[in-house]
Amino acid sequence: MSIELGNNFYTDEAAHLAQIIDHINAGIWEFNINTRDVKWSDGFYTMLGYKPGEVECSYNFFLENLIYHHDRPLFLKTINGRNGDSAATVQIRLLTKSAGYQWFESNTRKWDDNGAPKFTGSFININQAKIASLRSAQSDFFFNETSAIAKVSGFEIDVASMKINLSKEAFDVYELNDQAKLSIEEAVSFFEPQYRPLLNEAIDNAIKFCKPFDMELLFRSAKSNVIWIRAKGIPIIDDYAQCVKIRGIFQDIDSIKRKGLALQTSINQLNDQNKRLQNFAYIVSHNLRSHTGNLRFMVNLFEESDSDDERTEVFAHIKSISNSLTTTIEHLSEIVKIHTEIDKERQILEFEEVFKMVMGALHSNIESTSAKIEYDFSRCPMINYIPAYLESILQNLLTNALKYRHPDRRPEINVRTVKDQSHIYMTFEDNGIGIDLERYGDKVFGMYKTFHQNSDAKGIGLFITRNQVESLGGSIKIDSTVNVGTKFTIRLV
Repeated sequence: MSIELGNNFYTDEAAHLAQIIDHINAGIWEFNINTRDVKWSDGFYTMLGYKPGEVECSYNFFLENLIYHHDRPLFLKTINGRNGDSAATVQIRLLTKSAGYQWFESNTRKWDDNGAPKFTGSFININQAKIASLRSAQSDFFFNETSAIAKVSGFEIDVASMKINLSKEAFDVYELNDQAKLSIEEAVSFFEPQYRPLLNEAIDNAIKFCKPFDMELLFRSAKSNVIWIRAKGIPIIDDYAQCVKIRGIFQDIDSIKRKGLALQTSINQLNDQNKRLQNFAYIVSHNLRSHTGNLRFMVNLFEESDSDDERTEVFAHIKSISNSLTTTIEHLSEIVKIHTEIDKERQILEFEEVFKMVMGALHSNIESTSAKIEYDFSRCPMINYIPAYLESILQNLLTNALKYRHPDRRPEINVRTVKDQSHIYMTFEDNGIGIDLERYGDKVFGMYKTFHQNSDAKGIGLFITRNQVESLGGSIKIDSTVNVGTKFTIRLV
């Protein structure tokens, strides 16, 4: 007994199997290689939205009207040039009657029917699963691309085993092969030493107290590239409110962080410049107004004087005020000169050569005080600096040390330089009379600020020195004890 399904004929067993297939949105087909005849089951029509016999059942109709043209070579590859009876499975798109193209899984097998070579196959509708898979892949692609753009990678710490798992992107940050195995201690060791305790503490607090963390840390990769990393972790808790995992991200924020640091440095420099400008404006308004006021008073007094003796005395005061005014203007010119010379070309200078030149200029002062001067520039012998600035800084500090020597002992002055990473420091130490920093600490580098009864004190040297150092991005600090001595520590660059 046989039963006809579509253009095909089946035995009772085959007909029963075909009926089962027809009800699962699938269909079967048969193709005779010699005759080019094609047979489709009822389910073949149904899965495409047609009634049996509604469209032409032929090899050419299938290739020209039903299969998507981009998928045609893939399907033909399962038929042409195949040997034996091995099966082939591919995913193709077929045109349905009312739903457009949909995805189907095609299974093809070659067999021999009493000497007649044939292909038998089936189509199963996988459209929903395929679309879901494509969307998932698209979502993964979107997530991965977004993560790559944001330079974000992931990590997870399992509290029970205290093991850390890193995403592939995290290994890229570490600049390690993604097959490498890292312990938590090893993962933390890639962060710069000063930041490791902070990260370890954050992990401990997340485990013990379920506290999330969000930190910016300096990181050194396996290839010694130093970058800023944002490390953010969130505790995952169980039903008993105990932390079982820490999940988080590492984000490369180096570019943003360095721009922020540069901006903050610029803001700090701007604030310092504003303070100096305010100080300068105060000096101009206060000192010049004082001089001009005194000068005007003396001129009026001169005009009102009747005797030559009075006029001679007043004129002497006028001359003194004039000299003082000239000195003030010269000092103000020095300050202006500092800021106009910032753009001058720097040169590679030898500390010893410049210091010997300064000592030569102050030879008589050194000799008259029997000063003992020692220097050691071996740890940093050279610097890229503005020549006039370095000479001025050394001269002002040496002049100060000689001027404010202790009356009961021989002056001893010690100068040293050292390089610490990218910074160059100079220390200038003496055994002079010192300064009471509790009383004058905030005024040491002010203009016209003096702290001793020294007739030569003008209060301009340290003010100019600080301005010169800070104008080139450095800093200067003072440590001093009365009757013991003074030490200046200058970060030149």
